[in-house]
Amino acid sequence: MRLTKLFSDFFNSEKASGFVLFGCTVISLILTNSSFGDRYLQFWNTPVAGHSITHWINDGLMTVFFLLVGLEIEREIYVGELKNVRNAMLPVFAAAGGMLVPALIHFILNKGTAEQNGFGIPMATDIAFALGVLSLAGKRIPFALKIFLTALAIIDDLGAILIIAIFYTAQLSWVNLLIALSIFAALLIMNRLKINNLLFYIIPGIAMWYFMLQSGVHATIAGVLLAFAIPFRKRDDHSPSEKLQHILHKPVAFVIVPLFALANTSILFVPGIFSGLTNNNSLGIMLGLFAGKPIGILLFSWIAVRVGAGRLQHELTFKHLLGAGILGGIGFTMSVFITLLAFNNDKLIAVSKISILLASMLSAAIGLLILSLIKPVNDRVD
Repeated sequence: MRLTKLFSDFFNSEKASGFVLFGCTVISLILTNSSFGDRYLQFWNTPVAGHSITHWINDGLMTVFFLLVGLEIEREIYVGELKNVRNAMLPVFAAAGGMLVPALIHFILNKGTAEQNGFGIPMATDIAFALGVLSLAGKRIPFALKIFLTALAIIDDLGAILIIAIFYTAQLSWVNLLIALSIFAALLIMNRLKINNLLFYIIPGIAMWYFMLQSGVHATIAGVLLAFAIPFRKRDDHSPSEKLQHILHKPVAFVIVPLFALANTSILFVPGIFSGLTNNNSLGIMLGLFAGKPIGILLFSWIAVRVGAGRLQHELTFKHLLGAGILGGIGFTMSVFITLLAFNNDKLIAVSKISILLASMLSAAIGLLILSLIKPVNDRVD
């Protein structure tokens, strides 16, 4: 399999951003629980134009993050792993299992309670963290596994976006939603007319974001819709979609996502907060991420191969998929994002974030250990 420059740039960008993300999380936790804690928390709650800085990050800047996710999904569909149906089916099955099983675990533990709404929290994989940890295994890891985990995480992101749109939407304002969707339809028509100037998409896209925000549907969904409206020209070196991807990669990886981490991992470790880790919501999150993810990914991958719907690349084994499945339990960015949508109780949000961090750290350590113990294909004796 030929290592394309585009994928190489993408993998290295995500790898580096994973380490930055981890560093920002540690810094945020330390500052929050230091003598500067009050001022640090106050800073993120500072009102700007009627909303806190944290709100602008979560509803504004994260829309750009979702725009980039949408562009990556679009690229994969046209020229990446998702272009070939047979190749795509394995990560599609794996992602489906990796979303369904964790959600089911959380739902069973919390059915009929106020915490039931958190079922979407353990469904997500953080692509930056996961690829960052995978890179630590070095050249022992087959390139096909990097492709598999990347495709899985991208499909996983698409699933999380759908979950947010369907289950975490406030009361709808149909007028604003119809205006937003009308703008989206106009952008699609412009795409079909082969209008390639990015400004003709970005400016209406900002208007679509505003009306989506007013509609009750989470505003970040506008970023995904905009991504699918922007033209991807397979035989054009100046494809607007690819051009925007290159523009956004570094700002998203090294500014927006780290800002999200700094603003949303400011967890104050007050006395008794860790006692909440034994409640069903926390257990559902931790079991869903650490156990549900690998079980779902491995089981559904096995089914796909068994029924002939998908196939393993020759250098991959189910041991590799087990390791990748455990790394899939690193749910940081999207899991924290869904937590903020699922709950409005500050203590419950804080405990949920701690559960996500613990499960993600455990998944990273165990997944890396398992992958490092797998003997490289070229070293095996047949």
